[in-house]
Amino acid sequence: SPGKGTSHPPLCPTGIKCGGVLSAPSGNFSSPNFPGLYPYETECTWLIVVAEGSSVLLSFSHFELEYHDACAYDYLQVYNGAARDRGNLLGTFCGHSPPPPFSSAWHVMAVVFRSDRHVAKHGFAAAYWKDACGGQLTGLSGEITSPRYPESYPNDAECRWNIGGASGGGAPPPGVCVFPVGSFDYVALFDGPTVTAPRLGRYCGSTRPPRTVSSTPHLLIIFKSDFNIGGRGFKAHFYSAGECQEVFTAIKGNFSSPQYPSFYPNNLKCQWSIRMPMGYRVKVFFLDMELEGRSSLTGGCDYDHLSAFDGGTENGSLLGRWCGRESLAPVISRSNQLLLILHTDRNTAKRGFSIAYVGGE
Repeated sequence: SPGKGTSHPPLCPTGIKCGGVLSAPSGNFSSPNFPGLYPYETECTWLIVVAEGSSVLLSFSHFELEYHDACAYDYLQVYNGAARDRGNLLGTFCGHSPPPPFSSAWHVMAVVFRSDRHVAKHGFAAAYWKDACGGQLTGLSGEITSPRYPESYPNDAECRWNIGGASGGGAPPPGVCVFPVGSFDYVALFDGPTVTAPRLGRYCGSTRPPRTVSSTPHLLIIFKSDFNIGGRGFKAHFYSAGECQEVFTAIKGNFSSPQYPSFYPNNLKCQWSIRMPMGYRVKVFFLDMELEGRSSLTGGCDYDHLSAFDGGTENGSLLGRWCGRESLAPVISRSNQLLLILHTDRNTAKRGFSIAYVGGE
């Protein structure tokens, strides 16, 4: 390719084997021929699968790939779940700066390595391990559970999940929904990356904690159990509040799905609330929409879908529920408030949507 450097071509055995399923609780893997030069025109996919209810922790001890400012030549990609689903993509990397440590939002992670027909480097070496208890969660959304959930959690456990802050440049604060925990043990939430940050709440027993939104780009969750009999534990969903949880009070405006027009992330529940003065109604225009299509079994929007509700909550009248790629007529609220909710599942992302609204009497 013009402008690309040269290096001695590495030996490239025909049909080189690389990648595969890694199902042990921990392990190591590396690019072909590591620490020698990796072969040209190679693609490898490693699928890491650990016990359900656990997460995958991944770190890199060595990283040296051909550099390109958009990683268009040789690259490594990390996916929060199945590979090649762009809604699961955590990042694409090349050059000499190693990727940060990653913690998956569930029990599956995929790593893809690709080289082109020019310029080989020494590649990478990585290690992974199963972690049922804590981690750094960097995606726009995800799910955490107490160890062994929904079975009883172990005694004398302490888990720390640090959510957000990895994207830099003013990452939006995450919001978190937490579900019941066992008695005598607790979950605590802090408005920052450490326990020195203001505490947002401490919960135990079987009363569901309220939805909590941090005021910073970080949220720390700590789970602690003592030496007594444990309960079933908890399950929590987190999501970034910036692109995904917004309230609009201006008379007119525009907004779109996270990362639009690139593919939206998987495993989201986003809410956009439009609130007009009393006596006004809200009119919503769909400028563009491409979501995952309808179920072939039911014909319904069972996977990714966008819903509109009259009023400020999901208890209001359903004004519409959409998916796929359609040209939609404008929607008008009956009251001065309208709520739009985007649900995405763990598979198959699309471009998303762009919406304009206006309030009128």
